[in-house]
Amino acid sequence: MQRFKLNNLKRIPLFAFFCCTLLTPAIASAMDPADKGKSIAIERKNRDQGWGDSIAEMSMILHNAQGQQSKRLMQLKTLEVKDDGDKGLTIFDQPRDVKGTAFLNFSHAMRPDEQWLYLPALKRVKRISSRNKSGPFMGSEFAYEDLSSFEIEKYTYQYLKDEVVNGQACFVVEQKPTDKYSGYTRLVAWVDQKEYRPQKIEYYDRKGALLKTLTFQKYQQYLDQYWRADLLLMQNHITKKRTELITHSLKFKTGLSEKDFNKATLKRAR
Repeated sequence: MQRFKLNNLKRIPLFAFFCCTLLTPAIASAMDPADKGKSIAIERKNRDQGWGDSIAEMSMILHNAQGQQSKRLMQLKTLEVKDDGDKGLTIFDQPRDVKGTAFLNFSHAMRPDEQWLYLPALKRVKRISSRNKSGPFMGSEFAYEDLSSFEIEKYTYQYLKDEVVNGQACFVVEQKPTDKYSGYTRLVAWVDQKEYRPQKIEYYDRKGALLKTLTFQKYQQYLDQYWRADLLLMQNHITKKRTELITHSLKFKTGLSEKDFNKATLKRAR
């Protein structure tokens, strides 16, 4: 999925870039909360550029409110795009009822994302409209809009406070979507102050109520630079359902190119 590594972190639904480097405490403390919030997002984005492309083998585990679970195996291919959002291709391999299902996502910075879903049972490619991107992806607690790479222009920012999460000193930053079709009124992200990695994100629905919480666990560093969480857990506070995304293997700079992310090839995706 897209992010779907959400270890994704890949620019998973969250931060991006400015023209400054790491702020000194004196400068940061003197900044306006909006400027400070944006500068934190920018630094996070700056630290996650240049990885090129990646292929991940993953599991998606769906838990219902009664504790029952179902497991899906999938591949997530991702391509970094200069001066725009990333491209992602998610291919489901198991179980049998979803095998061959493929999701293609083109994230954009200045215009609506483009998303397509291939359903082998219907033998057709379905386009996901911007108005429907708040819907659940493949029955999970992740919405379609959660699978796009984060672009700085998609949000306004506000630094709220410092707080410790998962043993990490974090900046707490509020992000408000600029897209009128977003399913969220705001997101609140905890970003660690050392590596600028998201530790937790809260999603608030259109009524302003807390809808979901995404936590990032088991971080690993790749290519001596890029951090990815091996476990992402999305908890829905309304339905009591949750979804785990577990990364089993992840490789960077595999040689993927634009031709590997074409909606015309969705039906043949492997």
